[in-house]
Amino acid sequence: MAADVHQSGGASGDAPRPDSGVDHEFLALERELTVFLRRARASSGEMARAVHPDLEPAAYGLLVRLEEGGPQRATELAAYIGVGKATMSRQLRALEDLGLVARDPDPVDGRASLMRLTEEGRARFRTVRDARRAKYVQRLAGWDRREVAELARLLGQLNDSSES
Repeated sequence: MAADVHQSGGASGDAPRPDSGVDHEFLALERELTVFLRRARASSGEMARAVHPDLEPAAYGLLVRLEEGGPQRATELAAYIGVGKATMSRQLRALEDLGLVARDPDPVDGRASLMRLTEEGRARFRTVRDARRAKYVQRLAGWDRREVAELARLLGQLNDSSES
């Protein structure tokens, strides 16, 4: 029945709604992205709590970025995530207080700092990330690897278009 909700936009047996002028492909995309994003937010909360019980779900993305990109300035992190300096400062302070990130002087500009994962932060993050990846592998076990690669390519294209 859950598949019916995604395919038709309502429960089985619902009469189709008149939607003159609606682009059905974009309506379907919006519907699927809404479900996907709702589930992703819930998953981020679970992953954040698995890293540390006091970690805010929004801060999990900072750990991802620091793991992938290495040490970075708070302003770079704020720009990448799409939040203001004050929000980023608060999130980074919370991560520092939990012992997950540390602040080092920027060798290029001693007035600035670079944020990096601590060893504990890296270990906790990798444990959670590896478990998440194992779930993806399990969920997509019936998919052809080319389909997985195509999904990754399309999501990357969507993310790239969102940055501009």
